[in-house]
Amino acid sequence: MPLGRYGTRPDPRRGGGVAENRVRFLTDEPVNPGGVRDAILASWSRSRRYEVAADRIELPYIRDPDIDIPLARSAEPVLRSLAEQLDGQPISIVLTDASGLVLSRLTADAELERHLDRVRLAPGFSYAEEFVGTNGIGTALEGGRPMHVFGHEHYAERLEDLACAGVPICHPISGVTVGALDLTCWRKDAGPLLGTLAKTTTEQIRQALLADTSMREIELLQEYLRTCHRSSGAVFALNNNVVMINDYARAVLAPADQDVLLRQAADSSFATRRTSLVDLPSGQRARLSTRPVNGRDGVVGLLGQVRLVDVSALGNEGGGSASHMLLPGLIGAGASWRRACDESEVVCADDVWLAVEGEPGVGKHSLLRAVHHRRRATRRLVDVDLAVASGPHWMDDITSALDGDGTLLLRHVDRLDGVRLRTLTAVLQRTRAVERPRSAWVAITVGTTTKSPELLRLLDTFPRSVQVPPLRHHAEDVPRLVDFFLARLGYSGRLACSLEVQQVLARNTWPGNAEQLLQVLRTVLKQRRSGVIGVDDLPPEILTVSRRTLSPIEAIERDAIVRSLLDARDNKAEAARALGMSRATIYRKVHEYGILQHNASSPAAQQKVTRRSGAPHRRESTA
Repeated sequence: MPLGRYGTRPDPRRGGGVAENRVRFLTDEPVNPGGVRDAILASWSRSRRYEVAADRIELPYIRDPDIDIPLARSAEPVLRSLAEQLDGQPISIVLTDASGLVLSRLTADAELERHLDRVRLAPGFSYAEEFVGTNGIGTALEGGRPMHVFGHEHYAERLEDLACAGVPICHPISGVTVGALDLTCWRKDAGPLLGTLAKTTTEQIRQALLADTSMREIELLQEYLRTCHRSSGAVFALNNNVVMINDYARAVLAPADQDVLLRQAADSSFATRRTSLVDLPSGQRARLSTRPVNGRDGVVGLLGQVRLVDVSALGNEGGGSASHMLLPGLIGAGASWRRACDESEVVCADDVWLAVEGEPGVGKHSLLRAVHHRRRATRRLVDVDLAVASGPHWMDDITSALDGDGTLLLRHVDRLDGVRLRTLTAVLQRTRAVERPRSAWVAITVGTTTKSPELLRLLDTFPRSVQVPPLRHHAEDVPRLVDFFLARLGYSGRLACSLEVQQVLARNTWPGNAEQLLQVLRTVLKQRRSGVIGVDDLPPEILTVSRRTLSPIEAIERDAIVRSLLDARDNKAEAARALGMSRATIYRKVHEYGILQHNASSPAAQQKVTRRSGAPHRRESTA
């Protein structure tokens, strides 16, 4: 085999065993312990949460991606040189930006080239994990470290003939991830040196980026690092070529808030000091202080420091509405949600171990991370998902964290079997029995299912518990969450919901809670990325209020009825004729499935009329 000239055959254990476990995972059967690498199993779980299709590949597409960026310019000669060395080898060299968008692809093998075209691993398509599931590019970017994905370890079955070695590319000055390099070949040709070659090439790209970085960026970096060492707050630095932001700022500021602050700073003069109050998309208010950074040849950039302001304490200093962000990165003003946030923060401040309970998707994990960032931001955070913990060393990170004075978050403890629950309970009880001047704060998340005796014994180790309410119990927060999620996904100011959509979302019972709302918006973004979201942009299941779980056949029938009613502008007789069913049947089905009805004169319906009459209706291109 061609790659054998510089590699060996992959581990034979990564064959049928992984394929069998992948099928078991996709069919909700238990995965054989040790049969799949922990990193792959964790990625599969994320792919499922993203609702990635395992049997097909549907990716967003940008017709003309911007390749006139420092990464692409620095990488181009490095990648051309590598392509010459690999001439004739069935290996493809792929460069992406930090979001997983493919910028360039070099392939010397025609058959491999055709296959990559079929699976959309081509410029303009995004191979982020949220779109295609486990793969060398998206999973490396998600984990922030080199990643090998072989054959059946891919989440999408159409990628199972490939092997990928992806490595994130970090800027040599700021340390920020700016892209990824991926080497892809046929699974049968993969060898261990594929990853080594990817790492070596990535380092060459980093050196090329460094060579392209002027003394101005180095002087800015030095002042940025000095300020970070002196300050425990949010710090950033920028000029026309680079942006640097510290970990604390990323923890306490939502991405949309960071974007607003950076834009505000960039719009100010680099030559003068300035302090201003900034209202953030999350509802918070921040005091932004900026100052110029002077180098040997004059001003080399701008340095900013951010302090969040208590709006209620502003007095006459400024107006604005009260903040809806009770904790960093969390949105909500409903009474039950506020109570859960307040109680969790108080328990953490008292250094008491905490169990957070609630339905899937309510935000238990996000709540605990936010509490840590508010109360223990300077302490180490160890975050363990027990739903994917496997192998003989699954307790290593836990015991190590218990020996320190940081924060230990244990997710999905109710997913552990009886043996592991007893093991975890014994370790936690031994830790609590030892008196120390400073010890770790431990918090766990638990679902609402019936609790086994082993789980109840584990819960006895935690003196306090907090119930996180389902979204239907604080439905008044749905509009705020929609705005927050759109900003987090990078569409603040570019997308808005029509009044009719707002009414539909407010009436939904949200059995999957805030996580379901986020996934609905991700689905909408696959076909609409600007303008006003109409009812016809929503997935069919959101247009129903069924009080029972539908079978797959019933769900297909419901979706067909919803689409037909939208096309017929809620005319049931016309929809029934299109579906080949009687009017009585469609009336019964509408009632049975809880399908919501909409006024034909609404903006969404009028948009449908316009589209059906042949008027142009432009949407962003998707795969």
